Amino acid sequence: MKELTFVMRMMMKEKKDIVLSIVFGFIAGMAAVLLFSASGYLISKAAFAPPFYTLMLVIASVKLLSFVRAFSRYGERYVSHRGTFTMLSQLRMAFYEKLEPLAPGIFHKYRSGDLLARIVGDVESLQNFFLRVVYPPVVLALVFMSTIFFTTFYSFQIAVILLIGFLLTAIVIPAIFAVHQRAIDSEVRIKRASLSTEVTELLYGFRDLKIYQQLDDKEQKLLQASESYIKEQDKEERTTLFNQSLNQFISLLVMVAVLAAGAYLIGRGELDGIFLAMLIMITLTVFEEAPAMAVFPIHFNDSRRAAKRLFSIIDQKETPVHKEVLVIDEAPEIQMEDVTFTFATEERPAVEDVHVHLPSGSKTAFVGASGSGKSTLMQLMLQLITPNQGKITISGTEMASVQQESIWKAANVVLQENHFFYGTIRDNLLLANDTVADAELQVTLRKVQLEHFHLDDRVYERGENLSGGEKQRLAMARAMLKGGKLWLLDEPTSSLDAVTEQIVYEHVFRQAADDTLVLISHRLAGLEKMDQIIVMDEGKIVETGTFAALMEKQGYFYEMKKLENNLL
Repeated sequence: MKELTFVMRMMMKEKKDIVLSIVFGFIAGMAAVLLFSASGYLISKAAFAPPFYTLMLVIASVKLLSFVRAFSRYGERYVSHRGTFTMLSQLRMAFYEKLEPLAPGIFHKYRSGDLLARIVGDVESLQNFFLRVVYPPVVLALVFMSTIFFTTFYSFQIAVILLIGFLLTAIVIPAIFAVHQRAIDSEVRIKRASLSTEVTELLYGFRDLKIYQQLDDKEQKLLQASESYIKEQDKEERTTLFNQSLNQFISLLVMVAVLAAGAYLIGRGELDGIFLAMLIMITLTVFEEAPAMAVFPIHFNDSRRAAKRLFSIIDQKETPVHKEVLVIDEAPEIQMEDVTFTFATEERPAVEDVHVHLPSGSKTAFVGASGSGKSTLMQLMLQLITPNQGKITISGTEMASVQQESIWKAANVVLQENHFFYGTIRDNLLLANDTVADAELQVTLRKVQLEHFHLDDRVYERGENLSGGEKQRLAMARAMLKGGKLWLLDEPTSSLDAVTEQIVYEHVFRQAADDTLVLISHRLAGLEKMDQIIVMDEGKIVETGTFAALMEKQGYFYEMKKLENNLL
């Protein structure tokens, strides 16, 4: 039950709708019982040709009860679904508030398709928690207990039969099926996540799959995931139908028992025969709600698994109670001391025992082979991930106690992969600073050699209509518009030719003259202007110094530069 604690808290925020749902449900259930009992009594009474006014009273009661039943059922449906939708909305918001601080590190642990299945599918599954798990047992118990109490005024023996039927259909059989259902441990949610993942990868990688002629294999995997999901759904449906059929069968047996007991009691003179039809109709009506309990174990286990899958994501990390808002008005100083970080699914540290000092206003380049840990260090500086050990300080304040937004507000960032939204060039530039006028946007585009773009030019989803170089220059333009005092550039010009790269860097370094700048690059050309160069290999710093000092040392950096010159 601990998986459903959070859901219960969300549900209890809608106490008014919960109470109203139970009240309307109870009225609708009792109105149905009284309606059919009055109908049964009317049939028996009419056979004895009573005075007309007697029949008129019973007929009027039947009509009144039918109206009460209809209106109360409508009220129950309206209030219960309103409460459920409100709960789902609150649940999504609460989940997102807990999930947002974990991004983007959460993508290191979960595939995007699986995350999508949990956020959408598992939340949708929890809508049944109130409608199918909490609400039906309460209303069913109230209606049954009231009906049994009403029946005792006519026949104690038949009231006992109804009680036994209630215990069987509402408690014993659902409990047996609950144990059985837990043993089956249906994997519908897991199969749905697998299918969602395969669909996501097929859509995102469609072009590459086409080029490498692997589309058929991927489609086959998608079909297998789909078939597996359908089989799990079919298994769940068969179990549901079997549970409902068995519960309905027990209900019919109870009705036969009531008929037999009634006939026996009439024969002995312990029951007036005019009430037999009424008691049978009561039995038939009250057990109409019993099938809802047949699917109770399925919905309960489904809700429990959905909640467990959903909140296993956000329970992995404790969110700090309070973090400081750091105002960075001047170029920050960054210090790393004995920093080590290992990704969750990896055994080898991405960076290990790193000591770095970036003075205020300095220009630092991180170089090294792919996988040496350069981009990981940048993620640590942005607090996108937190070190497993060691300490990072920014302007003398420990970064672990600083709100992420404070750092992001001061940082002009260009990542290796930058996202571009569907819209216009103007829309994507204004992400950095929505107060900039069109004239300044045009000037910035000229600085990055994109003067052929118009601000109203369309940008497709993920920038599909832009070349790699155009994406990088547009990302650089966004960084230049941001106006922060910390520049973090991760391979910002890898797709540019040497001439364009030099022009772009000239504008960047001119604008960042007094700022702290960090450049991650595979290219070693143009690093002479950097205050320090940090050389990394296999997650460790192997050399540090200026361009001249490292060349004079003739170490790792010297060999990298020599190899680059030979290749060029």
